[in-house]
Amino acid sequence: MKELLPILPRPSRYLGSEWGTTSKDPNTVTVRCALAFPDMYEVGMSYLGQKILSQAINAYPQFWAERVYTPCVETAAILREHNTLLATLESDTPLKDMDAIGFSLTHELCYTNILYMLDLAGIPFRTADRDGSHPLIIAGGGATFNAEPVAPFFDAMVIGDGEETMPAVLSCIEQAKADDISRADLLRNLTKIPGIYIPSFFEDQGSGLPIKPLLDGYETVEKAVVEDLNTTPFPTGQTIPFDAIHDRLTMEIARGCTRGCRFCQAGMIYRPVRERSLDELDRILTDGLAETGYEETSMLSLSTGDFSGLDTLFTRSFDKCASEQISISLPSLRVGSLSAPIMERISSIRRTGATLAPEAGSQRMRDVINKGVDEEGLLEHVRMLFDNGWQGVKLYFMIGLPTETDEDLDAILDLCLKVRDAAGRHIKRLQVSAAVSPFVPKPQTPFQWEPQISYEEIFRRVHYLRDKFRQHKRISIKYHEPEMTSLEGVFSRGDRRLAEVVERAYAKGALFSSWKDHLRLQPYKEAMEEAGLDWDEYTGPRDPEGPLPWDHISSGLTKKFLLKERERALAEKITDDCRYGACRNCGVCEFDGRKSTLTTQAENKDIRPRLVFPQRDQEGEQPPYTVEKPDLTIKEAHFRLWYEKNGPAAYLSQLELQAVFERAFRRAGLPMAFSAGFHPMPKLSFGKALPVGVSSNAEWINVFLRQDFEPTEVIKRLIPCMPKGLAPIKADRLSMGKKQPQSVEEVFEIRFAKDVEKRLAQWHDFINADEFIVEKRTKKGGMKPVNIRPIIKEMTDSDSGLTLVMDWRELYMSPLALSMAIMKDASQLDFTLTKTAQRFDKK
Repeated sequence: MKELLPILPRPSRYLGSEWGTTSKDPNTVTVRCALAFPDMYEVGMSYLGQKILSQAINAYPQFWAERVYTPCVETAAILREHNTLLATLESDTPLKDMDAIGFSLTHELCYTNILYMLDLAGIPFRTADRDGSHPLIIAGGGATFNAEPVAPFFDAMVIGDGEETMPAVLSCIEQAKADDISRADLLRNLTKIPGIYIPSFFEDQGSGLPIKPLLDGYETVEKAVVEDLNTTPFPTGQTIPFDAIHDRLTMEIARGCTRGCRFCQAGMIYRPVRERSLDELDRILTDGLAETGYEETSMLSLSTGDFSGLDTLFTRSFDKCASEQISISLPSLRVGSLSAPIMERISSIRRTGATLAPEAGSQRMRDVINKGVDEEGLLEHVRMLFDNGWQGVKLYFMIGLPTETDEDLDAILDLCLKVRDAAGRHIKRLQVSAAVSPFVPKPQTPFQWEPQISYEEIFRRVHYLRDKFRQHKRISIKYHEPEMTSLEGVFSRGDRRLAEVVERAYAKGALFSSWKDHLRLQPYKEAMEEAGLDWDEYTGPRDPEGPLPWDHISSGLTKKFLLKERERALAEKITDDCRYGACRNCGVCEFDGRKSTLTTQAENKDIRPRLVFPQRDQEGEQPPYTVEKPDLTIKEAHFRLWYEKNGPAAYLSQLELQAVFERAFRRAGLPMAFSAGFHPMPKLSFGKALPVGVSSNAEWINVFLRQDFEPTEVIKRLIPCMPKGLAPIKADRLSMGKKQPQSVEEVFEIRFAKDVEKRLAQWHDFINADEFIVEKRTKKGGMKPVNIRPIIKEMTDSDSGLTLVMDWRELYMSPLALSMAIMKDASQLDFTLTKTAQRFDKK
């Protein structure tokens, strides 16, 4: 794929040259694995799970895990046009040449993207059509707790925690290669690994019938559990993306949740709760910030506010982050779980968005879903936010929950109005937004038997709320697309018959169905009809006494527990968090002498909750604190850093370079000066933006530092902290003034890959002309004719190309756009353009 980078849209998605990538000699590894994320690069690089798996696998010298993401439709068309197969980012190896491909199934709407990636890789969709020459196709992630709709496409699935399981799988593949055993024997060997599901060893007997095991002793697949997070490696030196939706150092402070929200699949399937120790988290934060250079960190878990040592952790972390203008975000917060000292500290660095999830407007509905939140607690929480400078709050709600009425919908509006009014008149730019998502019944939850409301009813309730909100100021509503929710509902509790629907929908062009602007329901509707299946059957109620498509997959929860929680929901009864309250005997752990249903692992593992403190430290006496911040606006030195931008780095945009350099300076221990104000920014400035795809041996960036260094020391520190292709050359001292010299001329070398005589003739015709008119876009968006002939001041022939001196005194135009205008029929595959020097006016 790399040879096509010059013509790929957003080529930085496919470089694989980020700082922190893992490269190994293919001749020294025994098993090669591609970790595949069925969505675009910027989405996949936000996913912590892939980073954890990559670290776990690459820790073994004999294994190599590379990455691959779903290419955009335009890139796929280019690959097909040039007969090029989808390949890994790191080594550009076609996927079909890997030993295994591990797909992360984080949600059900990515299913057609899996086939899209296999198609682009030249790999048959179904396991029945693959043989020993093909890589093993593996799935993992939350959706595998019922992935029957895509089961025929996968040779194996990892159910549960993967950081111990995936290396075990690769070891099994390694042994199979050494012993030269068949693919069938390899699959049988994999069944001995806890958490491994081989779909072909189970038979779907049809609607309403239980799935049939085909291998004796392999009737149920139990999820894999990491008993203690402190014993597993965490990626502190993470690969730093060139672009990502969530671009920060994410620390998984805990895994699992026993808050017991009855709609929440993750809170059920990832039990028990396992918290990382404070010392380990302190190490992860210290090493992670040093190794990544991130300007933001996130303390992540399913319910961050329930972490028993949150106040202590935050107190330890705060000074470290404040000293370098590093913001701290706490996602997944439960109402009332954030203490006033934490809130005040956060606001003193940089206020990230405040989001809370009451999930329902009325207390009755919150009791039904076991949310454990009351109205007064919510209002007290938002008052603290407003008192600490926040001017906006986002509230998450669900609609279509079991037993919901229009009165419960009215309560959503009522709660938002109370939140708005809690702000007081001193909040001038107040905005309260409600994000509404329709409820989807999920497997392995107390609501797995409940119906999903119809598409028409979702639409009615959404518009009912929208009309109510429209009448009020300073509150707004956004909602999840009804089409998306309806489709998710079908696949969430689907069976293997839906595999045909996935194939047919893909053939009809269904792709990126989790993207609002790409989702089309019609291909799925047509595919369902052609397969003779009923949409409403999949979204309708399920018989609590009947079989379910996922009965052979054990999350550890007993059916008795789930039915009891369903009964308590309909009776509007709350169940306390078993971390700090009574055990409800869900079946997962061995707490207080109980027996875990995960029998294959219970013999060797101590499966139980692991907490930092027996009670939340937020509920005790708060430790004293001070909000002291160093002056980050101090400017002690000003440098112009000269660097090369070649190879893969040539495809980085100016915006991407900004983040690359900021993080490189942080990793190098070169303290940047920041601007003042609400949102301080590092004092960096670039010269003229170099077009994407153009190389340079003479680029520069200006930087103010809070500490003075020798110029040679600046270069020495930066060299090991740069991604491939960005090479610091020298550092020149500058005056402390903001305005610095800019180049007026730049020298470029152009080299032709083919049609050399034709291209030379086009350039000579240009240089011999009196004028050369092109249409150039104006600042107002219009077009005007411009003579670009004066830009080329000098031109001399060289081997297979030309040396060009471009003069920017009177007019600037992208050197690449100028070259393409002169060589009208050329492709960017036909030539290369490299800047070799910059010239300044002599004073």
